[in-house]
Amino acid sequence: MSTHAARGQAPLGQSAPQPAIQVEGVTVHYGEVLALDSASLSLDHARICGLIGMNGSGKSTLFKAIMGMIRPDAGRVLINGAPPAKARKEGGIGYVPQSEDVDWQFPLSVRDVVMMGRYGHQGFTRRPSKADRAAVDEALDRVELSQFAGRQIGQLSGGQKKRAFVARGIAQGATIMLLDEPFAGVDKRSEATITRLLRELAADGCTILISTHDLHALPQLCDEAVLLMHKVLMHGAPDVVLQPENLAMAFGLDVLNRDGAGERDGAGHRDGAGDRQPAQAIDHERGI
Repeated sequence: MSTHAARGQAPLGQSAPQPAIQVEGVTVHYGEVLALDSASLSLDHARICGLIGMNGSGKSTLFKAIMGMIRPDAGRVLINGAPPAKARKEGGIGYVPQSEDVDWQFPLSVRDVVMMGRYGHQGFTRRPSKADRAAVDEALDRVELSQFAGRQIGQLSGGQKKRAFVARGIAQGATIMLLDEPFAGVDKRSEATITRLLRELAADGCTILISTHDLHALPQLCDEAVLLMHKVLMHGAPDVVLQPENLAMAFGLDVLNRDGAGERDGAGHRDGAGDRQPAQAIDHERGI
């Protein structure tokens, strides 16, 4: 089921631009576990899309497929009409990981982390040029971390860490950004800063895919939303995708509490010992 309609038909005599991200019938297994089942998705340029679904629904696997980190059992992924490996080699894809996926004890400064985004622009020696340093300084300034440039990355707050990885993507010059739970455990200032940055990046032509459990923030942040449960169940405007009957296809209940039954936190979870927690559901430890 999909509400996503084609946009921006090319003028007569001109070929239509390639989608920024095109996922065509992608199936992925981990042993006997089905992570993605003929998942298809097309994202245009300069859009922010929210990716929602239970843990274990395939969000992380979809990210890995888009980045070219795993080879699908079936189907294909195209980035601007080419295989993901080409986009990665050219530095076209930026990634902001979940906090638990990073070794925060590694002795790297904030500047070092952001400079990693410039590796594709450097030679064999990885010696930063004047242009590299200028790009890093500008990125740090945009995420409001210039004063922490020399600090070890693990000494930052949760929100500052997220902003550092956004800065890495900015310095890299990525035209596609994938963010995995960017607002989990961040302070309000960082949340507002990241939101502002993402809107600015999209206005500059960047395509942004965000995996999130914060359903209430989707309409304000995202241009569109995707509901995933091993396959794409729905792709459309956030206010349409977030209708209770649509969320029930993936979560099995009204996670937005439209009926007012019970109290929920900001991620849409219901308080109470006997209630189901959609954001902490099946196969969490698999990272699917």
